[in-house]
Amino acid sequence: VQLQASGGGLVQAGASLTLSCTAPGSPFSRVVMGWYRQAPGKERELVARISADGSANYPDSLKGRFTISRDSAANAVHLQMDSLKPEDTAVYHCFADKYDRSGTYLEEIGWGKGTLVTVSS
Repeated sequence: VQLQASGGGLVQAGASLTLSCTAPGSPFSRVVMGWYRQAPGKERELVARISADGSANYPDSLKGRFTISRDSAANAVHLQMDSLKPEDTAVYHCFADKYDRSGTYLEEIGWGKGTLVTVSS
């Protein structure tokens, strides 16, 4: 499934930005959605993930500044980013991963082309 990400742009340090991502089709079942980012010359980094029941996870380095939310009926996920820093500059990709009833990861079912976030100092 091709996910559509939007909301990126150029902002100054300290600003806020909200990214959105949607997937077409019927509402997902047992699917975790989230965001990765990749800065030039760096490895891909998990930014946030949220399960179907709304449980969210973040790396310790981003807790308190980033907030993920989800509209499961619309297959949509949003990322509120506050107090942005130049090191947050990256291409942000959304994803959707399928899990079985026991919580075991099955496969990636969706990946977005990404939206560029640039934070100037």
